[in-house]
Parts: sequence; C-alpha cells; structure tokens
Amino acid sequence: MSAEFERMVMPPSPAPVVAIDGPSGSGKGTIAHRLASLLGFHVLDSGSLYRLLALAAQHHGVGLDNEAALQVLAGHLDVQFRQGPDGDAVIILEGEDVATEIRSEEMGKAASLVAALPAVRAALLQRQHEFREEPGLVADGRDMGTVVFPDASLKIFLTATAEARAERRYRQLLEKGFSASLPALVDDIRARDERDINRPIAPLKPADDAIVLDSTRLGIDEVMARVLREIEQIPELKRRLK
Repeated sequence: MSAEFERMVMPPSPAPVVAIDGPSGSGKGTIAHRLASLLGFHVLDSGSLYRLLALAAQHHGVGLDNEAALQVLAGHLDVQFRQGPDGDAVIILEGEDVATEIRSEEMGKAASLVAALPAVRAALLQRQHEFREEPGLVADGRDMGTVVFPDASLKIFLTATAEARAERRYRQLLEKGFSASLPALVDDIRARDERDINRPIAPLKPADDAIVLDSTRLGIDEVMARVLREIEQIPELKRRLK
C-alpha cells in the first residue's frame, strides 16, 4: 500500500492531548493555561463544566432535577475557555464571561446536584471529547488522564499538601477582597480530597503512566519548568513549543 493511498483511506490521528490532573489548589489550572499558550493548544477546564451547566440551566429555566433536559443542555453547552491578558482564566458561556459568577457558593451547590445525574455525566463526557481539536488540547481536571483522555500524549498529576493548597487559596481570596479562614480552608480541602479519592465513579488518582509532581515547595515557574522538561521528551509536543 502506497503512502499516498494510506493517507486517503486511514482516518487522521486525533489531536494530541496533555492531561493535567490533581486535587483542588494544586495549581493545575494555572499550569494548563500557561502550557496551552506555549503550545498554541486549546484548553479545557473540566472542573468548571458542572458549574457552567448549572448556570446554563438557571439561564434557561431548567430545573436541576430535570435529568432529560439537563442531558440535552449538557450535550450542547456553548462554552469557551480562554486566557485573559493578565493571565487569569476567561470562561465564556453563551457569549458572556462568567468566570467569577460560577465560583459562587450557590453554583457550587447546584453543580453537586447535576453531577449526581448519570445521564448528565455521560453527556458531559462526550462534550469534553469534543474539545479535542487541532492543533491540540491541554485538559485540566481530576480524571482527564484516567477516564476522559486515557490516550493523552502526556499525563501530569500535580499535587501538594492540603496545608499548602489552602494557603494558596487563602492568598487568592484575600487578593480579591474576600475574607477567609485558613483553618476552615484546610478542613474543606481535606474533606473534598476524601470525597474525590473515594467516589465510586472516576476517583481522583494518577493514571498508571502519569508523571506525578509534588508542588508543595515549588513555585509555579518551577513546576512549569519541570513540565516543559517532560514536553521536550515527546516529539509531537516539543515541535509545538513557541
């Protein structure tokens, strides 16, 4: 079979994916956006999808117990993830920047309700697959390398102690003008870790072939340098570096 004929009959290879998983506060979102910018890839913040679906349901008057309607809404969720000029994440839902709105306690509780619906989870899994477009994708979440993109070109599992992650979150909240309790944040992160690790569906854990990075004593630039060293080992990713 000639090379030309193979190109005609063989389906194109899927776009490359870098999966960055880890617990809340590990820095995976910041790393994902920086890496996507360097590679010229699309970015997926999977952890926001359930909050976005809850907000979309609110906008369209869909009840959070209406599994059938939520399934349809999830399958057609009009969302884009971008990076703003200041480096902050920009999340566009139906043409509107909702990055701040989806972080409210109300949206967090609503997200928990919709995430418990099997049909919704299935629809959002398919929606996540649709983010995989040329030239490539950097996907951050908790099960990107284990469930959503098990064939990712590179899998990073980024972690840190609960205390370090709570301290980061504490500083972020203070910088944005919010009051916060550091001990309460530590307790909340530990409780969330417990739920994520022990949930029956897609538990939080590194993929067998993931590179595990502990960022407890590392700054973002140091973590980024380590990730880039892994990128350098993968030709299809290395050639994309700007």
